Amino acid sequence: MLIGIIGLGLIGGSMGLALQNTKLVKKIVGFDNNIAHCEEALKLNLVHEIVNFDDIKKCDVIFLAIPVDAIIKVMQNLTDISSETTIIDLGSTKEQIVQKTPQNLKKQFIPAHPMTGTEKFGPSAAFATLYNGGTVVICKGKEIEDIHLTRAVQIFSHIGMKIFFMDPKEHDKHASYISHMPHALSYALANSVMRQENPKSILILAGGGFRDMSRVAKSSPVMWSNIFKQNRENFLEAVEIFQAELEKCRIMVENNQWEELEDWMKNATTLHKIL
Repeated sequence: MLIGIIGLGLIGGSMGLALQNTKLVKKIVGFDNNIAHCEEALKLNLVHEIVNFDDIKKCDVIFLAIPVDAIIKVMQNLTDISSETTIIDLGSTKEQIVQKTPQNLKKQFIPAHPMTGTEKFGPSAAFATLYNGGTVVICKGKEIEDIHLTRAVQIFSHIGMKIFFMDPKEHDKHASYISHMPHALSYALANSVMRQENPKSILILAGGGFRDMSRVAKSSPVMWSNIFKQNRENFLEAVEIFQAELEKCRIMVENNQWEELEDWMKNATTLHKIL
């Protein structure tokens, strides 16, 4: 297969490296609007060749590894590709992307979300094992032809991913709790510290807990503002529920309700029996 990757950062670059370790592909080409990213991707051997957008259209499989708003825009420019080309998006939201996919592409478009990543971004963040052992959600629509779905499943299986199928609306609701809201909390935590009179003094004391919770605040603001925008309603609902739980904690501490607070925390620890 000839693979084309649009977007050569962490997600797209790691896909390029992962696919090179399989026997599925004969060549991987890449495209990115950022010229520096193209040069770096070649230097790091993330892809075999950089091509223009029209050449990407000639690939057997096209991966869209760009911000979710950009995925919608790029799809409008792929309406003239062969019906035998499989398009796979790797974005973190699904419902709006599916709704705005051109009708003639629905049979060959695979909406997928690999539930993996790091706080780093750009070509230098890419690594070959990002997807290995991870989970990918595929939103299987009625219009998708079996040949394209089978091809996507084959690719994700070969790079070591566990595959689950989910409705786009259901996906976005679940993702708002386990992915989107935690990123907002991390940004909020980082901003709350940085707004103190002397943040350096606070950071001297920062241990593993703070570093773990604030780590994802290093993630790309462009990418995550797009995600919050596309999943706005679910995201706001998730934040509201979190705020209610945080308010419970505040009230219990304010009222010296220590036994109730301990029970509240014990209930939270049961999460790790599921994970």
